Amino acid sequence: MSKKVCSMVGIILIISAFFAFSGCTQREKIVQLPQLAGKEFAVPTGTVADKLVLSRFPDAKFKYFNSVLDAALAVQAGKADAAAYDEPILKNIAAKNKGLTVLPEMITKDSYGFAVQQGKQELKNSIDLVIAELKKNGSYDAMLQRWLPKTGSPAPMPVIKLTGSKGTLRFGTSAVTEPFSFIDGTHTVVGLDIEIARHVAQKLDMNLEVVNMDFGAMIPALAADKVDMIGACITITDERAKKVLFSEPYYTGGIAALVRE
Repeated sequence: MSKKVCSMVGIILIISAFFAFSGCTQREKIVQLPQLAGKEFAVPTGTVADKLVLSRFPDAKFKYFNSVLDAALAVQAGKADAAAYDEPILKNIAAKNKGLTVLPEMITKDSYGFAVQQGKQELKNSIDLVIAELKKNGSYDAMLQRWLPKTGSPAPMPVIKLTGSKGTLRFGTSAVTEPFSFIDGTHTVVGLDIEIARHVAQKLDMNLEVVNMDFGAMIPALAADKVDMIGACITITDERAKKVLFSEPYYTGGIAALVRE
């Protein structure tokens, strides 16, 4: 074998090794959800995203990451075909990271709601009334544009004055569900859910105390009367409805797929 041929073979082997070790492979451009059959999904560890993906794509493969952002960045780097997680959270990530987009068709569809203790029908009715009023007067659409912009980060939360003449409404949340509930640059818990909760407190002539906790602790905290109301991108399910009283749905989302644009 000539030196020239040996040199070319060596270069090819080096390039092949580079792609093998970097994890970069040629992946199909995904533009429609059905293309994800049999493909590789990036999902956050400790969530049910993989089980929900399997309900639609039983032959799916998975890579697990510490956070949904890590999963999304893996897709951006070509290490997976798609990331699967709650649609509004993926939309938020795509808006802040160029080259990523969320497919319009959902893997599963879910409705999100607020929850109160069973028997607290009056508080549930107040929440439902506020949501209906926000949707009717156009405020809700403006809120979605503010919290879920097509590009960039969410805009600052507006000031909603509270009187507090009738006490304090304790709102339990998990501030890791941007843009529904998260900690902003001023170390304040903000988001779509927080803004709606402030409108509820305003309707009730109350102050609002935001109690940040782990997501899994919210329903137990509500049951133990440590908070009056909870919300953080909470999916309404029959199982949860046995323990809490849900508001009417205020957002239709679900598990979506984030892919390279």
